This record gives sequence, C-alpha cells and structure tokens, in this order.
Amino acid sequence: MNQDQIRGVLGQLKGKAKVILGELTDNPDKKAEGSVDKLYGLLQQKFGEAKEQVKRRIDKVKLP
Repeated sequence: MNQDQIRGVLGQLKGKAKVILGELTDNPDKKAEGSVDKLYGLLQQKFGEAKEQVKRRIDKVKLP
C-alpha cells in the first residue's frame, strides 16, 4: 500500500466522521463537507491503486 492509498483511506474515514457529526448536530453543511471528503478519499485511494499497477507493470518489463 502506498502513501496515496493510505491518504485515501484516511480521507474516507475523515469524511465519514464529518457526515456522522453533521447528522448528530443536524448540520447539512457538515454532512455535505463529509461527503466531499469521502469522495476525494475514494478517488485518491483508487489513484494510488492504479499507480501501483503501473509500477508493477514497469517492473516486469525487461530491458535488453
């Protein structure tokens, strides 16, 4: 797992916490902010996974 994936997971957790806080306090702005954080975290995690796949493919290529 690379840093992008870790940051993505942490961003998703942060977003979930904000959504819960927004629900508890009946604050729609906080809920929306949490949803955006969750989405950003998911995208960052997926980007990190894609980056790892590219790195593995490059490592498999044998140069003459």
